[in-house]
Amino acid sequence: MALLEHIVTGLEQGMRLDALLAELPDVPSRAAAVRLLESGSVSLNGETTAAKRRIVMSGDLIAYRAHEQVPFLVRGEQIPLDIRYEDEHLIVLSKPAGMVVHPAQGHASGTLVNALIARYGLDNLAQLQGPDRPGIVHRLDKGSSGLMLAAKSDQAGELLQQDIRTRNVDRRYLSLVHGVIAPESGLIDAPIARGDVDRKRMFASDKPFARAAFTSFKVLERFEAAPGDEGFTYLECKLHTGRTHQIRVHMSYIKHPIIGDPLYGRQNPKAQRGLRRQFLHSWSLAFTHPITEAPLCFTDNLPDDLAQTLSELAPRSLGRVAEGA
Repeated sequence: MALLEHIVTGLEQGMRLDALLAELPDVPSRAAAVRLLESGSVSLNGETTAAKRRIVMSGDLIAYRAHEQVPFLVRGEQIPLDIRYEDEHLIVLSKPAGMVVHPAQGHASGTLVNALIARYGLDNLAQLQGPDRPGIVHRLDKGSSGLMLAAKSDQAGELLQQDIRTRNVDRRYLSLVHGVIAPESGLIDAPIARGDVDRKRMFASDKPFARAAFTSFKVLERFEAAPGDEGFTYLECKLHTGRTHQIRVHMSYIKHPIIGDPLYGRQNPKAQRGLRRQFLHSWSLAFTHPITEAPLCFTDNLPDDLAQTLSELAPRSLGRVAEGA
């Protein structure tokens, strides 16, 4: 990636950082500008920043690392999709664990985007996120499963993204974490930033460019400790913001990492309960339809691998709370 620099002019003073970035060389769109900011590839006056709404001043120095632009064509692939709802505006689907949402380095095919293009056609999917992410409104990690939204039109996509930003989409996840959590519920308020050395890892951080992140949780069931582990807690987690790896980072931050998590979890194979991916499932999605304004609510049961893990732990249960039942 080439390091490029730009000094803000008097005519550009007062612009939002993401808007100005989108006008600079090798940044093809506002969405691409936002991705650069979120990846830690932009600095303002020598300090890395992810603040897309930051207002720039005349004389500010913007430095950014932009990929060389090459023609990009995503092809459709006949991959089965588990569609739970669709109309002419949007799609609700259940993503299986192991599926990457959109093409990226090391994942040029076999993604959700490839499947969406094959089923609906490129011209029938929202284009707001760029040519490599048609239809995409938000993401789930490769190792996470469950409900997701996709958009067929730019209008629906833009309104859904706005609703997500303003916390008008209720997204809840089921998770099993290490250790026994005593409180019945809690709120984790810890800003998140990308790591300086390992760019694939996110961290709870007090750095100025860290982005606000809020996750609330409710305990559903607790499991007593046994030789080789410290017990487990089954949770419902609610996203109030949508940062990369947010729930995984937050649970690790409070010393209760998700079991099976290859990036933020314990390295004790016995305590991982044989899981080959994180126990994180998007089980509930509720929102107001952006066009028709109809209230919509969907739920998705645990997939077999996660349900089996809970079943195996059942003899060690300390009791399922009313919410869990």
